[in-house]
Amino acid sequence: MGYANEESTTGGRTKVERTDCELTVTRSFDAPAHLLFQAWSKPDLFKRWWVPTSAGVNLLSCEMDVRTGGKYCLTFGQDAANSMAFFGKYLEVVPDSRIVWTNDEGEAGAVTMVTFDEQSPGHTLLTFHEFYPTKEALDEAYVGMEAGIPEQLDQLDALVATLGAGADEA
Repeated sequence: MGYANEESTTGGRTKVERTDCELTVTRSFDAPAHLLFQAWSKPDLFKRWWVPTSAGVNLLSCEMDVRTGGKYCLTFGQDAANSMAFFGKYLEVVPDSRIVWTNDEGEAGAVTMVTFDEQSPGHTLLTFHEFYPTKEALDEAYVGMEAGIPEQLDQLDALVATLGAGADEA
């Protein structure tokens, strides 16, 4: 099955496009870029939205040093005995604008970039872009991701709405 250029829109707000080796997800948020950046860069906030609720697993640990050259390690699972870790390093961090990181679990790991483009005050276009070394690596990673990404971004949207209301300003 080829993916020269496949596009889908889910829930009207999240757009997912893929080619053989690239995945691009875009979504507009009614939130300023700095709140979205905080949700992606502060472990206590990140833990609250990253894992889709429907996945049935927890984010057991979240270590993030979100700065250029910093590292991260995320451990998912039901418990410590049944878990898996995802880790890498931050290649570029521009506050309120962009985060670029590696996914170093194996040779098929992607390089991921998320950008926060505040198009007008309080309205931001988020673009999540992953570059995979091969089509097969993206195919393997994409299993379950298609439904999970929109759910994650719905959870992020709910979180930044509370942050914008001042309920959890971090």
